Amino acid sequence: MAPHGKTPRFAPLDPLSLDDLLEPDEIAIRESVRGMLADRVQPYIADWFEAGTIPEPRALMKEFGAMGLLGMHLDGYGCAGLSAVAYGLASVELEACDSGVRSMVSVQGSLAMYAIWRWGSDEHKDEWLPRMAAGDAIGCFGLTESDHGSDPGSMRTRARRDGDGDDWILNGSKMWITNGSIADVAVVWAQTDEGIRGFVVPTDAPGFTANTIKHKMSLRASVTAELSFDNLRLPNAAAFPEVRGLKGPLSCLTEARFGIVWGCMGAARSSFETALDYSKSRIQFGVPIGSFQLTQAKLADMCLELNKGLLLALHLGRRKDSVGLTPEQVSFAKLNNVREALDICRTARTILGANGISLEYPVIRHMNNLESVLTYEGTVEMHTLVLGQALTGLNAFAPPQP
Repeated sequence: MAPHGKTPRFAPLDPLSLDDLLEPDEIAIRESVRGMLADRVQPYIADWFEAGTIPEPRALMKEFGAMGLLGMHLDGYGCAGLSAVAYGLASVELEACDSGVRSMVSVQGSLAMYAIWRWGSDEHKDEWLPRMAAGDAIGCFGLTESDHGSDPGSMRTRARRDGDGDDWILNGSKMWITNGSIADVAVVWAQTDEGIRGFVVPTDAPGFTANTIKHKMSLRASVTAELSFDNLRLPNAAAFPEVRGLKGPLSCLTEARFGIVWGCMGAARSSFETALDYSKSRIQFGVPIGSFQLTQAKLADMCLELNKGLLLALHLGRRKDSVGLTPEQVSFAKLNNVREALDICRTARTILGANGISLEYPVIRHMNNLESVLTYEGTVEMHTLVLGQALTGLNAFAPPQP
């Protein structure tokens, strides 16, 4: 007998009754984000994807700021200070709309803002975080280079001291930088004589150039740029004061990957819902295709992986809000959830048949976007090796030295 004499019902879109594990305020946040996106973004996102642009991204970022979505899991400086679970639920809704839109928000909050919040000086925080939380200033995060993605320790971007002075001279470039050509500030990681260090770089500084990357077939409704630094002069105060080495940028990536763990499930949910609805209305051989065993097998498998992924995300969210997470746990979930989300989208595409490649439906857009999500912030190979090292205690990231 169910509690209070009620008989539980199976809900196709919440088969594990995960909503029962959420607090009322968490559900309210999710619904408010979903409603805003339904009004402001969802009707236009396919056109933006097809055009390869987001019209007026600054205006959209200000709307996200007004909702408290930017750096929403950070405390102080105008940030909302909400839970990791609330941030995760918002990420699901953002990516159910589009991965590019979620990337826009998560790069702002979990990479650029988090880096300043965690590693910046009081002056950095006071100058940038309130404006970034409001959406009045846009940030980007410069780590990846064209020749150094999975191996950021080999980056070539370099900052050197200017003679006997306190200034830094920055030279180099960064590639595949979300928000890069609309940003007001860039967090840039560079080699120095003291190890890898982070710098807060105003994008109007002489020697800073950002070129928007065109001809993408994924994350098209997102601004992606190459950043270049040509003898860009920075005061000593621009450097993060204490952190050295890869600890700084990798801590930021762990923070951002947590949002991906949730967000990719939004793309999967959107594709699953589309396929489920389509299977009940598409008639072939005189019956809905959802009545065929093969189609039902696909739907059942999609439902399993979607809700297992959401349960994993929720588990990590509760741990993050209580005892914290290890980087290996985040790698575990990023590897699993993005891989399964992409498979869900591909399966949904087959249920829609030829209609699956049309932007009249969201499935091919989600599928293409997740090809980028699969790669950025840690490829499948890198997260696999993270887990392999955690399991065996043996480092397989580099070939054995003779």
